[in-house]
Amino acid sequence: MRPKTAPPWWFTAPALLLFAFVVLVPSARGVYYAFTDWDGLDPAFHLVGLDNFTAMADDPDALQAIGHTVLIAVAVTVVQNGVGLLLALGVNTMIKSRNLLRVLLFAPAVVTPIVTAYLWRNLLGPDGAVNSLLGLLGIAPENWLGDPGLALWMIVVVVVWQFAGYSMVIFVAGLQSVPREIYEAAAIDGSGPVRRFWSIIRPLLAPAITINLMLSIIGGIKLFDQVYALTGGGPGHATDTISTLIYKDAFTLGEFGYSIALAVVLTAIVAIASAGQYAVLNRNEKAAS
Repeated sequence: MRPKTAPPWWFTAPALLLFAFVVLVPSARGVYYAFTDWDGLDPAFHLVGLDNFTAMADDPDALQAIGHTVLIAVAVTVVQNGVGLLLALGVNTMIKSRNLLRVLLFAPAVVTPIVTAYLWRNLLGPDGAVNSLLGLLGIAPENWLGDPGLALWMIVVVVVWQFAGYSMVIFVAGLQSVPREIYEAAAIDGSGPVRRFWSIIRPLLAPAITINLMLSIIGGIKLFDQVYALTGGGPGHATDTISTLIYKDAFTLGEFGYSIALAVVLTAIVAIASAGQYAVLNRNEKAAS
């Protein structure tokens, strides 16, 4: 019998060194700059301690951006996964066009988010196709991206439109892992569609639900491309998220130290939300199994 030997971990050394050089070192330097007044250009800067972080508590734009970020993340997560699940249940039937429908519904997810955002920016513009269609129906046009009460929700609509198909594919994979015999046995026992979904399909979909919710909440918190392309954070600061505020503070106002502090807060929010959600969903997944 051959003796057991420890795996040669040193084989991973080149990859670990590259990861440290590309990710860990810049991240550590970034955290350091969050405690300075660096403007991004002047090599001379000073340590300011927690001033950048305490300034956030008195910055209405930062507090508003955090609120928008949480609102968008929650709305996108709920709506995207709800729509994705309904689409998955619809295309997981024996209809002949199911494969074509899956391709068409998934297609928006492979388009670059910035391209999608500019497409919808034109559609939702004052003279865009959406207002033109409303005019034909005798409905007054709306300033979809210029109205503070509508702009934030239009961002949610665009994100859901693009990525609901992505959630659908993950749900379809979970649905296809459910044995057909279980559906047939439940139908024979007289269970209706709602009862079959809640008692049979939902517990077996727990892994797919966990993956989709994790991806949606993280993507929603980090959202930048669609917001910046659609509204630029406007009108005013009505649609600013943490990501867009980081960009503006760094490259428009030259407040790199403060912007990096915002990035640290964003990282902390992502980490806490991901860890908390994973703990809850993992416990529910184990309970369902």
